[in-house]
Amino acid sequence: MRRRHRKFASSPDLDITPFMNLMIVLVPVLLLGMVFSQVRMIELNFPGGDSGQAPAPEQLKLVVTLIPAGMEVSDSNRGVIRALPVTGGQQDFSGLRDVLQRIKRRVPEKTDIVLEVGPDIDYQTLVTAMDTVRSYPAVVAASVVEGELFPDVALMDAPEDRQLAGRKGVDDGEGA
Repeated sequence: MRRRHRKFASSPDLDITPFMNLMIVLVPVLLLGMVFSQVRMIELNFPGGDSGQAPAPEQLKLVVTLIPAGMEVSDSNRGVIRALPVTGGQQDFSGLRDVLQRIKRRVPEKTDIVLEVGPDIDYQTLVTAMDTVRSYPAVVAASVVEGELFPDVALMDAPEDRQLAGRKGVDDGEGA
């Protein structure tokens, strides 16, 4: 009779050293990547009130109209405060900031504003306008901080045929 000799097969040990090296490198790289890929959000309010509730007629309702011809700042009681036409192919955001700062000095408790946007306005212009109406750079104790203008921004569509106002007293800032 023949005997079969069985060779004892030993189970090979798993070498997890390359996997551990990969994890040691991969985890910090992924954590660093998370810091650089943060998305910034701007909180918006949409126009409209609660049902059955009408706004007070004496309440100031600021509206900034943004169309390809320029920008226009107006309120609900007095109409157009200031028209800022496009100069050199660029919107006048510094002029808008100046007008809004003067308004904010007169009504410091007001925090909301409506941004009326025309259909032909590109996204970057819209975001720049939103940043302009929300805050302005101010110098306090030799450091630059963001001063608050109107942080509660609501968006609204402007009619396609909307034109920039062009009456006396509007372009020279008389209403501000």
